[in-house]
Amino acid sequence: MRAPISTATCILFVCLCSMLTSGCTTLPSLEHRTISRALPLDESKDTTLGKSISHMAAAHTGKSGIHALSDPQDAFAARVLIARAAERTLDVQYYIWHKDLTGTLLFEALHAAANRGVRVRLLLDDNSTAGLDPTLSGLDLHPNIEVRLFNPFVIRAPRWIGYLTDFSRLNRRMHNKSFTADNQITIIGGRNVGDEYFGATDGILFADLDVVALGPVVKDVSDDFDRYWNSQSSYPVSLLLPAVNAEQLVKLRSEAGTLEQSPSAAAYINAMRKSTLIRQLLTATIELEWAPTHMVSDDPRKGLGQVPNSQLLTHDLDRIIGKPRSVVELVSPYFVPTETGVAGFVAMANRGVKIQVLTNSLDATDVAAVHAGYAKRRKPLLEAGVKLYEMKRLSPESRRNRSAGPFGSSGSSLHAKTFSVDGSRIFVGSFNFDPRSAKLNTELGFVIDSPEMARHISAAFSDRIPDIAYEVKLSDTGNLYWLENQEGKQIRYDSEPHASLWRRASVGFLSFLPIDWLL
Repeated sequence: MRAPISTATCILFVCLCSMLTSGCTTLPSLEHRTISRALPLDESKDTTLGKSISHMAAAHTGKSGIHALSDPQDAFAARVLIARAAERTLDVQYYIWHKDLTGTLLFEALHAAANRGVRVRLLLDDNSTAGLDPTLSGLDLHPNIEVRLFNPFVIRAPRWIGYLTDFSRLNRRMHNKSFTADNQITIIGGRNVGDEYFGATDGILFADLDVVALGPVVKDVSDDFDRYWNSQSSYPVSLLLPAVNAEQLVKLRSEAGTLEQSPSAAAYINAMRKSTLIRQLLTATIELEWAPTHMVSDDPRKGLGQVPNSQLLTHDLDRIIGKPRSVVELVSPYFVPTETGVAGFVAMANRGVKIQVLTNSLDATDVAAVHAGYAKRRKPLLEAGVKLYEMKRLSPESRRNRSAGPFGSSGSSLHAKTFSVDGSRIFVGSFNFDPRSAKLNTELGFVIDSPEMARHISAAFSDRIPDIAYEVKLSDTGNLYWLENQEGKQIRYDSEPHASLWRRASVGFLSFLPIDWLL
């Protein structure tokens, strides 16, 4: 039997690794990096999209047109079709981008746009780009495409080595998601790019929400993209990744062509063929909710820990939304309210505000630490009258979305991030109600002043959520129990539904650890 490794030996090993890697983890200089900006509005209005959208927006001064994308195949088709409709620019920003079926097809959509003369700027958070280096370098070779990585890992593999010397920076990620064409139309919301976000896999599924937006808020998104693109955290891949040859783009086109002919792609190719989004845009027949819309976004300096608390996105949300008076309905895959957050919810409930929350159940999430941060707050919330619903697992399989990292979103679960306030305005975006979104990651979203959209969220809590989620209740003796509606019958569980004893014990242990700030 091998002798156990002593604590002193472990510490010595970490110190040696730190010394050995310290000279290899210096980020390259950005001195000669180019600065670029979004397409000016006067030029963007001369595009085909611009002419049509300007005509529609003129009839709704001061308002933006919003079109919800709840269906995953529609959400995929919208991105591809907007890329195909772009004539001048595509500005694309994501936290996760997989090179699977949908990710490869979207890479090729950007490549095809560049071949038409469209300038493409692709900004990806580097936390989830493992395995993509050759593709990203290949795209960057194209004269009309530039690729940058946010808060990059200097050591490309294994990436965990970077945490030994640069944990504070690498623990902060860019969680923003936006897809903008010609500075005229954008998609923002909760979806990353990958099969699990667009319903293209049986093993990992996400219930998610995006919105298409046009009108004045699009310029806000473009200006915000420029802030990130030109920030001190965004590095051209040419400074970081090994050089490749032009064959990478030929390979990408070939891979996309093969995937387009595969049976697994049939539903997505059909969705693109059937989608009337662009045709309706050009004929001004698209169904839109015209409403005052405010973009909220973190300063990209948050990725370096250089933004004071008073300037975080959370403070913009408080300023724009104000103090809820009657109803708050919140949907968040990660709901870690912390002790301070609980106090805020209790205070609202004591003022007579009706509060309903939908988050993931322990069975639906595979990040036990995150559930632990939420589970220990359930009793005081329920005692205050807050209604808690926990989403059931969407798929019987339990494979993990590994590229999301140790604090990424789980498989087969809720992924949408939205809430409504007082039946009059809603938030849609990337922000989870947890300390990581509040303090560490950068986030982006819209506050939309729309009673109609708020009614849709209220209707979901009344009509649909009780059938797809467990309601958590508190017994007279102070114990938690869960109610499930199943084929007209109500089933009661006195412990976390469909979660093993080991899983429940793990959550119980983790709830005692001081790790909320990481979640």
